[in-house]
Order: sequence, then C-alpha cells, then structure tokens
Amino acid sequence: MSAEIDTELPGRRIDRVEDLRYLDFAKQGGLIAVVAQHVRTGEVLMLGYANEEALAATIETGELWFWSRQRQRLWKKGETSGNTLSVRAIHADCDADAVVALVEPAGRTCHTGSWSCFEAPPTLPALGRILAARAANPTEGSYTAKLLGDPNLRHKKLGEEAVELVMACTANDTDRAAEEAADLIYHALVACQAIGVDTDRVLRALAARLPR
Repeated sequence: MSAEIDTELPGRRIDRVEDLRYLDFAKQGGLIAVVAQHVRTGEVLMLGYANEEALAATIETGELWFWSRQRQRLWKKGETSGNTLSVRAIHADCDADAVVALVEPAGRTCHTGSWSCFEAPPTLPALGRILAARAANPTEGSYTAKLLGDPNLRHKKLGEEAVELVMACTANDTDRAAEEAADLIYHALVACQAIGVDTDRVLRALAARLPR
C-alpha cells in the first residue's frame, strides 16, 4: 500500500475522492488518524479520526470532517462553534494509514478556547503571540513594550541589527550570523506589530513566495 501511494500520488497528496483508495482504512478498523496543521505556521492544531466517508466530505466541501467515535456519526469541525478548518491540502503518511490536513482555521481550534489542542506553537507563531500580547497590554520593564512604544528606538535598533548581520556574514562568522539574524527577525516583527501587521500576516506573505 505504501509503495503504491508513493508511485501513484506525487507527494502523497490526496486531492480527489478517488485518491482515498490508496489509504489503508482497514488497519485501524475503518478509521485513520487525521492531524490538522496550520497551513502557514506549521502549528499542530488537533488530532481526530476519519473514515472514508468523512474524508470524502472533506474533499468535496473543502472543510475538515471527522468520524465521532463517541457519537458514531460524521461531524464537521466547527459545526456548532463556527471555528471551522478550511482545508488547503491533504497528505498521506508513508504507511498510508494517517493523513495531515493543512488547514486555515476560522478561529480557536480547541473546545477549551485555546488556539490549539496541544498549545505547542512553533517559534515564530509563539513569538508573534507574545508581541501581540505586549502590544495589547504593555508590561512595565518589558523591552518589547519599550520598543513598541518608541518609534525612534525600534527603527534605530532595526537598522543596527541589519548592519550587524551584514558584518557577520561578511566576516563568515557563522555563530554570530545566526545570533544577528535572530535579533533582526525579532526587531522586524516588533516593528511590524507596532503598525498593526501581526506575525501571521508576515508568514502569509512569506508563504506566498514558496514555489507552487
């Protein structure tokens, strides 16, 4: 099964209902695990299970459907809360018994009100949330809050970090280049946050530059 899916589906991408025949539903009693991952940030949002009918509904509607093992019925994520997950792509794993759905969330994914059921965001989304929180509720003594409140300071620091990165790269100083690049990314995101451009918007622009 896994060899067949590698041969027939480039990138193991599931685009059509007919592609579901390559998945091994039998291994887990008619169900496969579905990992919902944010299409831009890479954050894992939730884990659910789907049968063939649920995945067919996902492909046909463009929104993520699951099979409820407790209620024994199909259910669409967000059908009551409105926090749906719009599917941008589905990829099978190497054994064809699990899939990852790259999604665009309409709101907070977890029923507890959290963005993710796992609360383990990758580095840039985690940083972005901290910057947004500092912008909304400045903390006394916070360097980030100080930058957000002082345009001259944050623009000066942004320029300084860019120059320092250039100098490190010119000197082929790999350790320093990594540190300066991190500083530059941080200060660039702070400068963007200060004018209302959040990290998610930056990641969206970055994602648009990826080859299609």
